[in-house]
Amino acid sequence: MVTRRDVARLAGTSDAVVSYVLNNGPRNVAPHTRERVLRAIDELGYRPNVVARSLRTSRTHTIGLVVPDNANPFFAELAREIEDVAFEHGLTLLLGNAMDDDDREAAYVRTLIDRQVDGLILIPAHGPHAWRSQLAASKVPCIVLDRELDETPASHLLLDNEGGAYEATGHLLAHGQRRIGCVAGPKNIHPTVDRVAGWSRALTEAGLDPASMPLVHGPFGRRHGYLGGHQLLSQEGRPTALFVTSDEQAIGVIRAAAELGLSVPGDVALCSFDGIAASSYTVPALTTMRQPIEVLGRRAVELLAAQIGDASGGERVVLSATLIRRGSCGCPDPVGGVDDA
Repeated sequence: MVTRRDVARLAGTSDAVVSYVLNNGPRNVAPHTRERVLRAIDELGYRPNVVARSLRTSRTHTIGLVVPDNANPFFAELAREIEDVAFEHGLTLLLGNAMDDDDREAAYVRTLIDRQVDGLILIPAHGPHAWRSQLAASKVPCIVLDRELDETPASHLLLDNEGGAYEATGHLLAHGQRRIGCVAGPKNIHPTVDRVAGWSRALTEAGLDPASMPLVHGPFGRRHGYLGGHQLLSQEGRPTALFVTSDEQAIGVIRAAAELGLSVPGDVALCSFDGIAASSYTVPALTTMRQPIEVLGRRAVELLAAQIGDASGGERVVLSATLIRRGSCGCPDPVGGVDDA
């Protein structure tokens, strides 16, 4: 087995210098010396003993990510961005898929803590979050994404969901719509509550009564978007526009409208939320509030990296969504769904 001493001998340096190169510190190494060490590592095929290094440094260079459902394109795209940025930071990402199940979510959090990850990024599903006490006891740095959890020992990286929904509904109002229903996500989770609040506030400020507008709740998925859309669009006095709280639901609504013989946006205008890649390829393409997925992923990892090795936390960062105008609301539909912010 090739050892660090073998590398040092071939490179003509000390074992300590080889360690500084491998660990990128704590002392600087002259560029020409670093190059000799890297050539020796490559020539000898040396591989550091990661387990031994972790025991010495109390770091595993791994972080955990738990998402509600990795089949949802929004969470899949966000997880990919987090993984890319983690890789840039020399961190390996371990992914847990909660499948919208509270017990499974808690099991993943416990497992990742037991595996001594350096930090956690959590996008909680709805539920009691039984893992909170264990997270607090573990002292593992944690970033909570997309949900705001009171009394949780973590920093929060959030989106202005209410402001985004308010802007989306205002855009439909600007198209002359006055009967604007809502196909919403699951009750009692922050993104849904906040997006419905933004929809309601925009209607109220326009002199309309939100209580008189049709509203239906369901999971953030195409099937339930289809069912909710079908329910609202098949009733008497159907809405002429819908604010839909996720792109996945809106794709299902478009299907329901087509089956009912309704055109989008002629009979029903749509504006949705998230800005996933698939929103460009519906017919017409979805007008949507795009979440800054790249920024969310990068900020999550950077916030976590800053906390690793530092007990401080409790930061609260709120980002904004951007309105992407396409054909589903009545704006010109771009060829190929090309975005027009």
